[in-house]
Amino acid sequence: MLEFFEALGSFRFLQYALITGLLASIACGVVGSYVVTRRISYVAGAIAHFILGGMGAAKYLNIVHGWTWLEPLHGAIISAFAAALIIGLVSIKGKQREDTIIGALWAIGMAAGILFISQTPGYNEDLMSYLFGNILMVTTQDIWLIAALDVAVITIAILFYNQLLAVCFDEEFARLRGINVELYYLLLLILTAMTVVLLVTVVGIILVIALMTLPAAIAGHFTKSLGKMMILASGLSLLFTTSGLALSYGPNLPAGATIIIVAGVTYVVTMIFKGVKTRNRIVNK
Repeated sequence: MLEFFEALGSFRFLQYALITGLLASIACGVVGSYVVTRRISYVAGAIAHFILGGMGAAKYLNIVHGWTWLEPLHGAIISAFAAALIIGLVSIKGKQREDTIIGALWAIGMAAGILFISQTPGYNEDLMSYLFGNILMVTTQDIWLIAALDVAVITIAILFYNQLLAVCFDEEFARLRGINVELYYLLLLILTAMTVVLLVTVVGIILVIALMTLPAAIAGHFTKSLGKMMILASGLSLLFTTSGLALSYGPNLPAGATIIIVAGVTYVVTMIFKGVKTRNRIVNK
């Protein structure tokens, strides 16, 4: 780990990776806390995988049919917001469980992405990077993009904190208070989609899912306040990102995979610790 911090002052790509981890942690901590509290953690995964279909279609049309103005990012944005609206509207109007439509979108997105990718010449280097990502390859433009995302996420979280809090914890209470539950649920899904689509293009699908769910899930065991949960989740996400980068640097391991392992191990240890603590409390009563 010391090698990483010694090299940090000399290599700009490491500095960019660390800054990206900090900025991504803020968005993931805030949005992830909403998602975990609302118990729709798989929404991030479904949107992220549905995005693959949109990017595959955009790349296919770009290369095979000459739609040069259409880039994978455009396909990702369109498919992300489409997934959010489909999940929201089917859940609200069709009275279906979110996990059913989430599972369907997850499978359809992956299948469509694979079909388009298989028919697109030279797809391996371009599109597969979105699946696994490479936080060590971020650019200045990527950093500004995530910074803008953070500003948008924090602004929405502050302006609609009470409404989103009520929707996440108690829909019936929110309705009694005159809150338009359907509208703010859709806002939450769109906020999730916006976070996923911008971070997926930088750090990949797998890392986005991990950073949006694991830190928030851990934070939820140590605080009952949504605001404190967001702060703690963002801090944990930054800790996992920094630790993963540092641990991966010396042995030359994949940075994203190392970050996920650090977050996953911490989550498992936390669950074991909480389980033992709960059992001891019951025994001592």
